Order: sequence, then structure tokens, then C-alpha cells
Amino acid sequence: MLDKMGGTWAPRPSTGPHKMRECLPLVLILRNRLKYALTKKEVQQICMMGLVKVDGRRRTDPNFPCGFNDVISLDKTDEHFRMLFDTKGRYVLQRLNNSKVANESTFKLCRVNKLQLGAKGVPFISTHDGRTIRYPDPLVRVNDSVRVELDTGKMSDIIKFETGASCIITKGKNNGRIGVITSRDKHPGGFDIVNVKDSKGKVFATRIGNIFVIGKKDEGHMISIPKGRGIKEGILEQRERRFGY
Repeated sequence: MLDKMGGTWAPRPSTGPHKMRECLPLVLILRNRLKYALTKKEVQQICMMGLVKVDGRRRTDPNFPCGFNDVISLDKTDEHFRMLFDTKGRYVLQRLNNSKVANESTFKLCRVNKLQLGAKGVPFISTHDGRTIRYPDPLVRVNDSVRVELDTGKMSDIIKFETGASCIITKGKNNGRIGVITSRDKHPGGFDIVNVKDSKGKVFATRIGNIFVIGKKDEGHMISIPKGRGIKEGILEQRERRFGY
């Protein structure tokens, strides 16, 4: 996204809901990817006019961190994008106009990282994007995903982490690959390993912390996915596809 010869420095994301190494500042999205501005000053003016929303809230900070599954909305042009990964682990902006998923810009999926009791015995969950949701559904467990409505901030559905559920890998060597969970190997005292099979039948394994569930068992994806369909190609496969061998 940044030019190779464009200098040494890059915009630093502000402190926010995502880790610095796992997010992109808004200025890179508007200037370098969507080409709505030529300079950071122009991005600043666009943001200060209140034209950019992230997860349904106006953001005026040009360095606001945008991470995985965030929804970026530009109401003036009626464009909505979701932050996802391609199979090389790079962020891509998935345009949300898929007829298969209705009203996709009104919700996002959040991974449950923590489930515990707070003060006065109030149960709550913490999600991958820094949200804290009190009094969640009693069926929610760690590693599940919840559907969060952006206008209210409340969860409306659960996607259970189970065999047969579709998922996307968010970290590691297989970052960006999409497949179906086939099994889970438990390692007490270590990291549980999850085996995943993609739509071409290739099987790969990753740690359980790298799994983000995006579809219920025996159902389709709840979000639209990038054009590569999450299938990782080898060097020879890429060559065949490009040259039509």
C-alpha cells in the first residue's frame, strides 16, 4: 500500500481498540487505498467534516486505528467497506454491496476473547476489538463469534466455535485463509491446535487463538469474503492462473 520509494516514515496509528501491529490508520485507507485525498491535510479535512464513520461512529482522528472486521462508512458516496485479510496476510477493503448478505454494513462480527464475572457478579465478555458487552447470552463461550449491531452496540446472534463451522485465519503463516473446522486437538498446558479444510480440500492446522469463526455449522458465511475466496495458491498455481496454462 505504501510506495517502496516513498520515504522512511509512515503514519503511526493512534491508541485505540486494536493493537498497533494489527491495524491501519484511517489516513492510509482514505489516501493510499481509496484515493479520496492526496495529502494527510486533505484526509484531516475530510475527517473533521464528519464524513467518515468507523463501526457506525464518526471519527475525526486521521490516525484512528482500523482493524480486522471493522466497517468503514462514507455516507456521502454511500460506500461501505469491511477490513479483511487476503491470503498473503494483507488488509483488503471488501466493498459491502453483496446481495447474498442483506444490510451487511449495519453489523460486524466480534471474536470472544474473554468471558468472566465483573463487579457485583455481573457477567461480561471482551471481544477482539476492545468491546465489553455486559449480560451476554448464557450460551456464549470463549472462541465463539458474536454478531454486534453497530447502531445499538448489542449482540444479536452467536456463531459457535464447533466442528463444521466456517472460519478465517487472522494470524500466523495461514493468515487470510478461509475454510471449515474439521477437528480440534487439545494440548493441556500448551496451545490447542485446530485443523481446517478449505474449499479445494487442502487441510492445514493453526493455533486456536488464530481462528475467527464467520459462519455457522452447515450454513454459509455471515459476511462477504474477498475475491480469492480465502484459497491460498502456490507459486506454480499463481503462474498458471496468470498466464492461463
